[in-house]
Amino acid sequence: MFDDSTIVAIATANGIGSISIVRLSGASALDIASKISKKTQFQPRLATLSSLYSIEDELIDEALVLYFKAPFSFTGEDVVEFQCHGGVAIANMIVNEALKRGARLANPGEFSKRAFLNNKIDLSKAEAISKIIEARSEDAVKLLARQLKGELTSFVNDIREDLLFMLAYTEVSIDYAEDDLPTDIFEQIKSKMDKIIVKLSNTLDASKRREGMIEGFKVAIIGKPNVGKSSLLNKLLNYDRAIISDIAGTTRDTIEESVKIGTHIIKIVDTAGIRNASDVIEQIGIEKSIEAISEADIVIALFDNSKVCDSEDEKILELLNQNENKQIIKVINKSDLESMFDKSLLNEFIQLSTKEDINPLVKEIETILDSNTHSDEMTLISKRQVISVEDTLSHIEQSIMPLDSGELEFFAHHITEALENISNITRPYDNDQMLDVMFGEFCLGK
Repeated sequence: MFDDSTIVAIATANGIGSISIVRLSGASALDIASKISKKTQFQPRLATLSSLYSIEDELIDEALVLYFKAPFSFTGEDVVEFQCHGGVAIANMIVNEALKRGARLANPGEFSKRAFLNNKIDLSKAEAISKIIEARSEDAVKLLARQLKGELTSFVNDIREDLLFMLAYTEVSIDYAEDDLPTDIFEQIKSKMDKIIVKLSNTLDASKRREGMIEGFKVAIIGKPNVGKSSLLNKLLNYDRAIISDIAGTTRDTIEESVKIGTHIIKIVDTAGIRNASDVIEQIGIEKSIEAISEADIVIALFDNSKVCDSEDEKILELLNQNENKQIIKVINKSDLESMFDKSLLNEFIQLSTKEDINPLVKEIETILDSNTHSDEMTLISKRQVISVEDTLSHIEQSIMPLDSGELEFFAHHITEALENISNITRPYDNDQMLDVMFGEFCLGK
């Protein structure tokens, strides 16, 4: 049952600032604001400078009051915002006065929940709102802004429309076989299915390539001991994060730090040197290094220019071959020393010294990240969205055989499942939508 109480909460982050915002939403929002401000009228969407008073008639603050009349507000209800002076004390006093006059404290996410229930936003936009608040990079903000604008909603709606078309015609074919149907209807359905499969597959591929846009792309630095991995990490971070030593096995665990390159946030993982280790602790670190490679978006493989390629280097090359689907940057480090490494083993590589200039490597990382992010491809922003699309694609692919064999009930089952899964991204599927298409388009029963 829908809760129609009036809710209140501080809408700005904790701490000291020039402005704090207290938000009210619900049927009594305007009445409560009028009592606190002692003003009888507020013009919608116009900021009004008002003195705010306690229930004991003591002055609290002078603030801007904005009134958003339902349904033209974020929640779809009457909303009032108090823009008061910053700081925790004043905002809390305004909240307490609203509570005394009949409001209750909002639960976490309740303003967005009411916006969803009142059809002001869908689930994809609600997720985008949550993530854009926590966004740490320009790439993430741009991607999430596209979802806030409704790009994913339009994407889902287009697929829903095609699936509803398939389901409606299938139900008519099952239940009203005597009615005239277009002769090419099943060719139309197959054509739509093929296009949806391509669209969903491309979206999943793009999303997997770009999943680091929100939390940060993961870059793993690998190589044998003493090749300069920790020195490279420190150079990228511009401070000494990792201990540097000539002793092999100094780094025994993965070290993870974040840094900005261009417009991108990346998580750099400095791994333990990969070699045949007898030390149990070091061996665990090496196993974590191999795991970091599988999880990374980009792998930086370091080789020592001053040493002949040995079995440990060959182990690194073997790992690279096993992960050839990754974006791999091969780097020959210690270019300031006499060259002993056989460069013909690497094909393409960057040569540098971590003691001097690493800009060629930084530019290469930025180029790779730019190619993964600067695209108009649809991108899913959460595991929930990815699972919904995967399940949708699975049911559509499973529906092909029943359609070809004329088992329309099984075909309709899979299409219904696909509809429910794709709809979970924005708003749960309502069977009445299919009925509207059926009876609206076919005029059954006249």
